[in-house]
Amino acid sequence: MTLWKRSAAEFLGTFWLVLGGCGAAVISAGFPGGVGMLGVALAFGLTVVTGMYALGAVSGGHFNPAITLGLATAGRFPMREVIPYWVAQLIGAIVAATVLYLVANGGPSFDLTASGFASNGYGAHSPGHYGLSACLLSELVMSFMFVIVVLGSTDTIAPKGFAPVAVGLALTLIHLVSIPVTNTSVNPARSTGPALFEGGWALQQLWLFWVGPLVGGAIAGYAYPALMRERPSARVPAPPAAEPKEREVSGPREPLPTT
Repeated sequence: MTLWKRSAAEFLGTFWLVLGGCGAAVISAGFPGGVGMLGVALAFGLTVVTGMYALGAVSGGHFNPAITLGLATAGRFPMREVIPYWVAQLIGAIVAATVLYLVANGGPSFDLTASGFASNGYGAHSPGHYGLSACLLSELVMSFMFVIVVLGSTDTIAPKGFAPVAVGLALTLIHLVSIPVTNTSVNPARSTGPALFEGGWALQQLWLFWVGPLVGGAIAGYAYPALMRERPSARVPAPPAAEPKEREVSGPREPLPTT
């Protein structure tokens, strides 16, 4: 598959993740009888499950710069293709944020500044007013575990066909834990798209949602291969080697040396 086609799949997958996940947060979460925090967490998880099943065979289904970097540091993805994937993911997130803004702006009560537009933040802009260090730690650890799940569920020793479910459930769990802390990023592209529309504080604090996920993803990329280096459960005892048969010689044998 050409890099162009794989990058196009990453664009679509990231577009779907931001449109579906952030769309649930911006449009549905605050609607009377809407989905709430649980619904937003499920929306992000479902975008990953459906996106990976639809596009994973084309690009691998990263949809996240932290996952791309983690796979590269783990030796599962060419380092030279990290930047093209990041560019495709960023464009997908920005286009999705644009579509979401146009849709949400059609509502009579939509206020971009008041809604926060699903942007990620710390301090006064954290949903639970968590401080900088707590938010950075949350993003780093959650991204680390997210990439560990990606690496483990896509390993050759993992059950086949279930990786999208495992990855989607992991992202749902991460959101259930960390929405009150940072509004949950673990994905620099997902943070960048909405921040460009929110502007101001969202752009000023955007650095954390690049540093935390990328550092966490990179550490996971180094840690997982080290953890699984021996893989004792994956070893199958080799059958005993057969005794070598004496070759048949069609001519007279050489005489044995005598003493």
